[in-house]
Amino acid sequence: MEEDERRDIVMSRASSCMQWSQWQLLDSILPTGGFAHSFGLEAAIQTRLVSSPEDLETHIIHVLDNTASLLLPFVYSALKSPDIETWHKLDGILNATLTNQVSSKASMSQGSALFRIAASVFTEVPNLKMIRDASLGSKNVCFHHAPIFGLVCGLLGMDSETSQRAYLFVALRDVLSAATRLNIVGPMGASVMQHRIAIVAETVLEKWMNREAGEACQTSPLLDVVQGCHGYLFSRLFCS
Repeated sequence: MEEDERRDIVMSRASSCMQWSQWQLLDSILPTGGFAHSFGLEAAIQTRLVSSPEDLETHIIHVLDNTASLLLPFVYSALKSPDIETWHKLDGILNATLTNQVSSKASMSQGSALFRIAASVFTEVPNLKMIRDASLGSKNVCFHHAPIFGLVCGLLGMDSETSQRAYLFVALRDVLSAATRLNIVGPMGASVMQHRIAIVAETVLEKWMNREAGEACQTSPLLDVVQGCHGYLFSRLFCS
């Protein structure tokens, strides 16, 4: 009986410690480079597609829907089978899917940073470092963000729904952070907007979650076109 109780205590403690790792993955202090990117918002502002907080809210909803339809399938597929073979395959498919050079470079930059940080921080999951070390130097691996996020979530023991919700949360957080620095909305207004959009984000999640990578698609091609113009901006605060 005592042995069973000790086992339960150990398992409970391990589960609690794993939750700390899962929360840290979503912490803005984790240096994954997300705040260097605006999800095309900077280009949208300079092309006058976004010029007010109302425009910003509409833009963010479209960004979330496009992110969910295009990238959530890669997160889901990677976390279902968090192994090197599946990840390499998904990374290659996403690299062929992202024809926008700006978004593709942003995805690779953030993915590389996330994998490097995850392998260094979450040492209780040795597979992270093993998979990364085995892939470094390979010309066939691009380190795109969405499959790596799914891989990390899968290895950290996060369930499918939470992982996909977390990916949309990170996207919402980062684009609102960019909006604050671009002076479209203040910090308080951004917090209020984030809470209001969360209801829409949950609807978006329910619509697009649990889809395979083969079902990935774009719902807002205009966002892709505008983001592709980012490299032509005369002055830029963000990388994408």
